[in-house]
Amino acid sequence: MKKQRHIRTRLLATMIGLPCAILLAVMLVFNIAVQSYIRSSVSRQLNSVTQSVSDDRRMDGHGPKEGEPFWGRSARVRGVEYSAAVRSGQNALVAVLHGDRAVAEELADYVRANGLTVGTKYKVLSTDSGTYTVSLIEDPVQAENRLLVYADVTAITGFTLRVNLILLVVILAAVAVSVLLSRRFAKSFAKPVQTLSDFAADIGSGELEQRELDFRDMEFRQLAESMNRMVEELKQAKQKQETFFQNVSHELRTPLTSIRGNAEGILCDLIEPKAAGQVILSEADRLGGMVEDILYLSRMGKGRPEGTVEPVDLREVLSLCVSEQHAEANKKGLTFSFDFDEAPCMLPMREQDAQRMFGNLISNALRYAKKEIRLFCRGSGDAITVRVADDGSGIAEEDLPHVFERFYKGKDGKHGIGLAIAQSVAETYHGTLRARNENGAVFEAVFPIGG
Repeated sequence: MKKQRHIRTRLLATMIGLPCAILLAVMLVFNIAVQSYIRSSVSRQLNSVTQSVSDDRRMDGHGPKEGEPFWGRSARVRGVEYSAAVRSGQNALVAVLHGDRAVAEELADYVRANGLTVGTKYKVLSTDSGTYTVSLIEDPVQAENRLLVYADVTAITGFTLRVNLILLVVILAAVAVSVLLSRRFAKSFAKPVQTLSDFAADIGSGELEQRELDFRDMEFRQLAESMNRMVEELKQAKQKQETFFQNVSHELRTPLTSIRGNAEGILCDLIEPKAAGQVILSEADRLGGMVEDILYLSRMGKGRPEGTVEPVDLREVLSLCVSEQHAEANKKGLTFSFDFDEAPCMLPMREQDAQRMFGNLISNALRYAKKEIRLFCRGSGDAITVRVADDGSGIAEEDLPHVFERFYKGKDGKHGIGLAIAQSVAETYHGTLRARNENGAVFEAVFPIGG
């Protein structure tokens, strides 16, 4: 489980971390650039002065004496003044060739204390008087002496220090501003989140009432609109559920009342047992069929078929459904007409689901047809179309939008589940089922091939 953090903490960490990381990166790059400049530019000039001092010593031809001044050609190189000092093999300053004696003595003491060796090309030394870069070579005139060439870089290191201090102050200021802004932003974020959270909690507790929520941020506004739509859908689902249970209770009460009445008639010797038994058996079959339809509708409501799905020829399924209900059609004097494609109309589908769907559509047509039921099944390039039509009076305009609702019964309707089952099967297999009036009622199902 991921560690949970308050949004204020995350916002604070982001707002502080980002500017601080940027400023620290700037500080790092600046210091690296300064050090690179000192190492490349100053060291190059230091080496040049070292070479010049060596050449001057060779031309002079003798070693300096204590306190004797030395005026070399290399007193200034590229506008930067350099100094040179001589120290003996016993680590004592002999003479200052150019520059300040106090500085030369301080650097000589540093060299003596830290044991720098001949060949030191570039080293930064920090002393009480400032910061210097030094180079230590052999004296070409007197081998027992060493030449200590140094350059003052106090100014540039001081500038670097001041810039670093400024950057640190900016970082501290950025942290302070980030804290203030993050608290403000976190509050502006937390308030709508808390409002929406309370709204969601109320929905979860069953309070299905829309709310007028106005947020400045578009995302929160869209979320509020989505939650209001969800409330409306839940309210409609709840109403449908209540209607469903009311209708189920009513539909179950009728056969149960008939069964109970006939059973009491038998017990009281008021009804001939055989006749009552036939009524009880008929009502029990009706009750069982209704329960089976409800369970089937519930399974199809899961949105995926159960069992093996194999290609079936819808023409054969329609013919089978007609043969099963042919006896009922004969009783009513009804005939069937067929308009089927010559080629097989194959669709991946459980045969039981196909029989249930088209059987219900044909059974519904039997109740309203006057003389004929027309069956149509043809395939096009990307779909298969099936129509079941009757020549009855058609569907009342007020009933047309509701014919597929569960337990909705029109005139002379049964228990109102058959058409709901047919539509559920069609949707399960990515098809559509629609009803219209055209010289009677027409139910048209369209299945995409391969869907």
